[in-house]
Amino acid sequence: MTKELLSAGVAISLSLSAQADNWPQWRGPDATSIAKPGDYPTSFSNEKNVAWKVKLPGVGSSTPVVWEDKIIVTSGVSGEDGVTAYSWKGDQLWQKTLGEERAGKHKNGSGSNPSPITDGKNLFVYYKSGTVASLTLDGVVNWKINLQEKYGEDTLWWDLGTSPVFCGENIVIAVMQEDESYVVALSQKDGSVAWKTDRTYEVQKETAQSYTTPLVREIDGKETIVIWGADRLTGHDPKTGETWWTCEGFNPEDKAMWRVIASPAFDGDIAVIPYGRTKFTAAVKMGGSGDITKTARLWERKNLGADCPTPVARDGKTYILSDRGQINCIDTKTGKDIWEDAIPRSKSNYYSSPILAGDVLYCAREDGMLAAVKISDSGMEVLSENEMGERVAAAPVPINGKLLVRGVGHLFCIGAE
Repeated sequence: MTKELLSAGVAISLSLSAQADNWPQWRGPDATSIAKPGDYPTSFSNEKNVAWKVKLPGVGSSTPVVWEDKIIVTSGVSGEDGVTAYSWKGDQLWQKTLGEERAGKHKNGSGSNPSPITDGKNLFVYYKSGTVASLTLDGVVNWKINLQEKYGEDTLWWDLGTSPVFCGENIVIAVMQEDESYVVALSQKDGSVAWKTDRTYEVQKETAQSYTTPLVREIDGKETIVIWGADRLTGHDPKTGETWWTCEGFNPEDKAMWRVIASPAFDGDIAVIPYGRTKFTAAVKMGGSGDITKTARLWERKNLGADCPTPVARDGKTYILSDRGQINCIDTKTGKDIWEDAIPRSKSNYYSSPILAGDVLYCAREDGMLAAVKISDSGMEVLSENEMGERVAAAPVPINGKLLVRGVGHLFCIGAE
């Protein structure tokens, strides 16, 4: 190859890399469940319009992450916590195991429920076993620790689900469980503990248990860690973990078994929070200091909500997918319905969180049906109900004109070559 052709090849490669979208964490680029604009496939199956599919080495419910030319998935691998990287052709690039796996208890759960996160330089993974590790994007382990060995056993009744999040030079993990609950910040560089703060509240049986993921965003002009669980939405100092503000009132009768799975949707400085096992949804204006319960709660609705799917908010509207396939488009500020409709019913539930790509909402049901739903200001239209042929609990990933679907047995890349 001549120097001219080589230079042209390098330039094209760099150009493609610069144009490529990334999906660095659960819920996408901004942790909002919103994909970048693009033309994504809406008609497919486990055989139709499949660019490729690859058999995964083990069970996992985590969402794949994407950085440029790598697609990275966590799962069990021969009884160990594992992580595997694939190319955009479906070829395995590398695989690493990180110690003994704690398998899932729920049929849609696993030892690899938390989704990995990456900043394009390093990858950070977390497992039900308590193992947290950092690897390069070439699969070299930088460091590894175990939170349960360090701070006590996991006392969740079901499968640990919260994913780590980036926060400055640290990653933050919220451990909200039956006994002592805490939030910990680990140095990205070496895994050392930057800070650890208590988040234990006196609540009824199982109510302290939370499977939600924190969000780090700017509120009142300062970066804030927002955490939902144990009947409270809290805002924390990213440098120390100190609790800046707390909003309560989500369990006025102090009920037991009030655990939460779905994370809040965020629209500006408003958090839309489903809770009470599908029975309630409320909105909170985040920020301030101390107990903000009386001033921050904007509205509450009964008989509207979701147990597992996290809502999506955009442009003043919040889309709530119930576990049974009902979709409510509501005004974020008022909580009033703009429209209400439903995907055709089934005996199966929605465990995966919906992802919004342009005007298409992708909704994956546990039995492997993945609906593409076109939304507008006036209503919705089910464009297709696509059968993947195996259980799906992970959120789909619309990226680079493709749709990545992680099933119980396979990773699918949907979209013609």
